Amino acid sequence: MKLVNRLFKNKRTHAVSCWLIARYIRLVELTSRWTLIGTEEMEEMTARGEPFIAAFWHGRMVLMPGTWRRIGAGRDMRMLISMHRDGVTISKVIGHLGIETIAGSSSRGGTEALHALIRTLRAGGPVGITPDGPRGPRMRASPGLATVASRMSVPVFAVSFSSTRRKLLKSWDRFVLPLPFGRVTVVMKGPIDVRHNAASVGLEEMRRRIEDALNEATREADRSCGHPPVEPAPETEAAKSAEKTAQDKQAGQAHQTKQAGQAQQTESGA
Repeated sequence: MKLVNRLFKNKRTHAVSCWLIARYIRLVELTSRWTLIGTEEMEEMTARGEPFIAAFWHGRMVLMPGTWRRIGAGRDMRMLISMHRDGVTISKVIGHLGIETIAGSSSRGGTEALHALIRTLRAGGPVGITPDGPRGPRMRASPGLATVASRMSVPVFAVSFSSTRRKLLKSWDRFVLPLPFGRVTVVMKGPIDVRHNAASVGLEEMRRRIEDALNEATREADRSCGHPPVEPAPETEAAKSAEKTAQDKQAGQAHQTKQAGQAQQTESGA
């Protein structure tokens, strides 16, 4: 692991590695037999140029670019990627696969990312989001997705995939690495209509519905490919993570306020 970290610190090595990873993903895409379940409504919305949010777990992101291409959304889809080191790598990899990214997360670059999301959706473009990224807990949706979808009045699709030939990594997200020459199953649930339901049932209930739909899609994809389903992190872990996220957000806001005050004092002194 230390060797990998040293290699990725070198800009040239990092760039070459991202290109090679993208080529591997394309190899998997081209040598796999694909089955898409429940994608009809997303395909129709894409054809009409209507905005939507595609939600997928962090551990199931590797074949999402191929999924978007198969439903016709590859050209317009933009994916929200964290500004952490892993996020930079992911952004470079999917850039080689023709997918644009929006950089930001709940703890870093959140305001800028939110504005970019809003601009994309207002322009009629679809957006892809991992509601358990970048730090987890695994397969537990953060409230931010339901908030953005409600604010922008756009539906949410829950998307997941599995493959008959894969490696299940022992990472926090149980990352699924598909292997070539397998059978890939993509399962889509939705659209989950946040537009009319958030006001009546509340954002927490909508967050729960998105999470349940994602986990249902993941279980269906895994079973279709002959694998036992990957289970979400315990809810106690999710509660602790939500509390930590709120603390990080408050700390970030306090830091921004402090910086603004220092800037005003500097201007006054000048």
